[in-house]
Parts: sequence; structure tokens; C-alpha cells
Amino acid sequence: MNVAASASASMSAAIHAEHLRKVYSHAPPGVAALDDLTLDVPTGRIYGLIGRNGAGKTTFVRIAATQLTKTSGVIEVLGHDVDQEPRVVRTQVACVPQESRPLYFLNVDEVVYLYLKLRGADSPDARRRTKDVLAELDLTEYAHQSVMRLSGGLRRRTLCAMVLASDAEVLFLDEPTTGLDPLARRGVWEAIRRTSRERRTLLLTTHYLDEAEALSARLALVEEGRLLLEGTPQDLRARVRYPYRVTVQTPFPREELEPYGRVTNIEGGYLVFAREDDAREVARRALDRGARLSMGPVSLEDIFLDVVGRSIQDDALPSDAEEGVFERA
Repeated sequence: MNVAASASASMSAAIHAEHLRKVYSHAPPGVAALDDLTLDVPTGRIYGLIGRNGAGKTTFVRIAATQLTKTSGVIEVLGHDVDQEPRVVRTQVACVPQESRPLYFLNVDEVVYLYLKLRGADSPDARRRTKDVLAELDLTEYAHQSVMRLSGGLRRRTLCAMVLASDAEVLFLDEPTTGLDPLARRGVWEAIRRTSRERRTLLLTTHYLDEAEALSARLALVEEGRLLLEGTPQDLRARVRYPYRVTVQTPFPREELEPYGRVTNIEGGYLVFAREDDAREVARRALDRGARLSMGPVSLEDIFLDVVGRSIQDDALPSDAEEGVFERA
């Protein structure tokens, strides 16, 4: 990237990282947590950073939030270099860190209110925002309970409430819904969407691919500290050679399915990656035989598996799932 292009990118992005590298002192020789990572997070959007545990997501968040120093490269938040102007950056960002816990000796409403006061909100505004965010995240009934008496999931929602109630221009949400039940997750999702409608920038790290796809305007896939794929969810799907998947739960002869696309063995049947017309034909044949089946577009999990070579949960792969399903543009 030339100097003029770099300057233009950094001015239009809420977060601009260029050739970012981080090596921990205790890491084995040659192993970097971030390895020549270059990306731009657009202003006023939700940007999803996806990857397995240890891929470098949290390291990136901590560097951008001024909690950790980089080894080399450039990173700017709202045009401010995080090393040269850390105090300015801290006034404009808020962060739900992955491992943090709210202050146990305070009640839930006190935790949120105190956080807003520390960020400079006046008392009436802090009380109003505290009340609103607790209602939004279904925490009102716990408002006067001590944090130490809450479950891990409720503590996590309290942390989300603190950050989402803030007036920060850039919000870092590092695995915000870890440990939450499905209903609570949906509540956090709606709060994140509401915050995005205020034209604030949210950087979301997650290993829940449904969450990343449901919320993010753009996605970056990282593995071993490197950027492997970046774009809108539609961009990522456009890289798929076989855009549909059909799961057939039946002793169908494999050789009968192979002409339609890429066939993978699964328990009790086959997974077929195919183009739309071929997928419909496979589904029709399966229904004619009374077989159980499901059909739909390929998922972000399928794309991740092909690009990285393993599941985001690091599950064992079917023997032939890593070959030939996709073509990259």
C-alpha cells in the first residue's frame, strides 16, 4: 500500500491497522499472535472479527483499545495512533473484554451508573441511560442485586450493559455473548443493532458464526494471527463454487450423488455441496425415496472450514471435507 492510499484508508476508517505484528515474549520462536495484519474497520458499522480461540482476535482488540503494546506496524483509532495518543483514544472507546468481571461489591445498576459517571456523564443522564440499558438487556429485575450473587451469564450481560450505555464512538465487544442462553444472546444482539443505528462503530469478536453473520456488515477471518478473508457476508458467499448444501439421511448410493456436486460422508448419510438446480434435483430424488433431508445455502461455517481447513470449534473433520468444495476468487 502506498503512502497516499494508506492515508486515505486511515482517514475513512474508524480503525486502521497496517502490517500489525505482535509477538509475546513467552511465545515459541517464530510464533506471532498477529502476523502482518492489515485491515480497515469502517466507521459507523458492525465489523465482525472471526476465528478460533488463539487466532489473534483478543490481541487485536487489546492493542486497539490501548491495553497492550504492539511489536511493530501501525494502528490508529479515529485517526489517532494508539501508541502516540493513548489517552485521546481511551476517551473515545469502550470495551467489553473477554475475561473481565464487573465489580462484585456493587449492585448491577451501580456498576453501570458508576461506569458512566467515570466517563463524564452527568448524574441525570447516567441514571437515565442506566435504566434504559438494563431494561433493554432484561436486567431490570436484577438492578438492586449484588453482582457477586449473579450467575456468570448475568455478569456478562452487566458488562455489555456498561459498554452499550456509554457514549463511546468505538465499542469493542470481545466475545460478548459467551455463556449466555439463546434468549439472552438475542437481547444482546438487539442492543448491538440499536447502538449501530446511532452510527457508532462496533468491533465484534466471536467464534459464534451465526452471531457474526447476523450482526456484521463486514467480516474478517483470522487464523494464527493472519488475515485470510475479508468482506461482506455476500462477498464471502460469492467465493463459493457450490452455493447450496443438501444433507441426505439415507443409505443412498454415493455414486448416484457424485454427479451433482461434492459429496461428503456424514453419520447416517451424505452431505452434498451443489449448485442450485442440482441441489433441488438431489432433494427431489431423496423425497421420492422417503429420505430425510435438509437443504439450504452454504453456511459461514462451511466457508470457514474450507479456508482454515478445520472447524471454528476445532472439531474433527470428515475425511474428505477439506478438499475441493470451494474456489477462492
